[in-house]
Amino acid sequence: MPHHRLIILGAGTAGLSAWKQASAVTDDVLMVDPGPLGTTCARVGCMPSKALLQVARDVSATRTLHQDGLLGGPQPRLDGARVMQHVRELRDRFAAGPVRAVEKMGDRYVEGAARFTAPDRIEVDGTGYTADGFIVAIGTQPFVPDAWRSLGQRLLTSDDLFEMKDIPARVAVIGAGAIGCEIGQGLAMLGSKVHLFGRDPGLAGIADSTINDIMREALGRQLHLHDGEDAHPEPSANGVTIRFGAESFEVDTVIAAVGRRPSIEALGLETLDVPLSDSGLPRIDAETLRAGDAPVWFAGDINGIRPIMHEAADEGRLAAWQALHPDAGCMARRVPMGIVFTEPQVAWAGARHDELPADALTGTCDFGRQGRAIIMGHSHGLLKVHADASGRLIGAEMACAGAEHLAHELAWLIQQDVHVVDALRLPFYHPVLEEGLRTALHGIRRQLPGRDRRPDLPLCEDGDDVLPGV
Repeated sequence: MPHHRLIILGAGTAGLSAWKQASAVTDDVLMVDPGPLGTTCARVGCMPSKALLQVARDVSATRTLHQDGLLGGPQPRLDGARVMQHVRELRDRFAAGPVRAVEKMGDRYVEGAARFTAPDRIEVDGTGYTADGFIVAIGTQPFVPDAWRSLGQRLLTSDDLFEMKDIPARVAVIGAGAIGCEIGQGLAMLGSKVHLFGRDPGLAGIADSTINDIMREALGRQLHLHDGEDAHPEPSANGVTIRFGAESFEVDTVIAAVGRRPSIEALGLETLDVPLSDSGLPRIDAETLRAGDAPVWFAGDINGIRPIMHEAADEGRLAAWQALHPDAGCMARRVPMGIVFTEPQVAWAGARHDELPADALTGTCDFGRQGRAIIMGHSHGLLKVHADASGRLIGAEMACAGAEHLAHELAWLIQQDVHVVDALRLPFYHPVLEEGLRTALHGIRRQLPGRDRRPDLPLCEDGDDVLPGV
């Protein structure tokens, strides 16, 4: 029976990252994946969705310029079929890279679905393999309630959404998390009549109620929001009927965005000799990613710890290092961060509203009044930056223009343990969106006791000395 130092199950983002890390230590690594190759992000996730959203923003901007009289002539007609073809072309381009990475593995790649038969043994299409360690990075799949499957081809998930041949006229998006909000708003910008259903008023995973209100107002201008109850789709003569409380809506297409589940049904985890949770997964150490005492590490969104692409890449590296060095100490994680590519964008970094200490300091900026945002056509948006009582930056939440960049800048400051006064000594150009960040930082600085009233400029070498008259 073939034996390897490490076997990786799953050639997605976490698996490929684990392969790269492990290959720096040993060549005795085997990759097992049943296909299709290309990673969830590149094939059906973050990349094709952002391609669709970019077209949607461009179409919406063109429509606005035309309505405002800044573009003359007849209103351009959207070619929905060409839009979807364009998205798929970009999708295939992005997926090609990960596919080539697996093809280069040669005979160290085995195509097939693996099943554990013991803690140190798997079987792939009747062939057994043993290893010193395993990394399970087989990802997740969209969850679809059984009752919805009667909708047939009118029901889509994020895994098949981008195979649409055209932009549907009437759409129900069930699930108001990040995926639901992105796809719902994108289709609305492209001309679909969209109904977005959420179980509760929260949108896109936003933790702060004030920021959530900003997002509800923005989305409500483009699509129909419904929350407070479960939506129940059922086939009808004209498409699909959505029952929602006492209301009903007719749509052509239903997009299920109600979460994803680990792909573990046939994985044989019961043979690992570790306790399993109700979800079927073992208890996974959040620092080492190891499943109990088994020589098995779980990386990527399958473990549910930080189910975001860049975190999956980090977890692949972490799991590979731990699997090849089982006695190594744990590694620190980067400051957590999330981005939702709606309009306005939603983002957060570090501690969020429900994680703040009682004495936290918060500074805000209303992006509806921020110069650069107004020039860009944004009449909405709110940024909140959080610091501890001493003024050290610890978190931020926002729904505003440029949130994808502001979140990065704030995550970098938080991870470097920067004080608000030192952050204000950094350069800010004009007019830029980052001036809104400066506004929020000043809001925190004003709350500091005995604050220094010198200008926000870098200090000379003797700058720690108290200046006369200050």
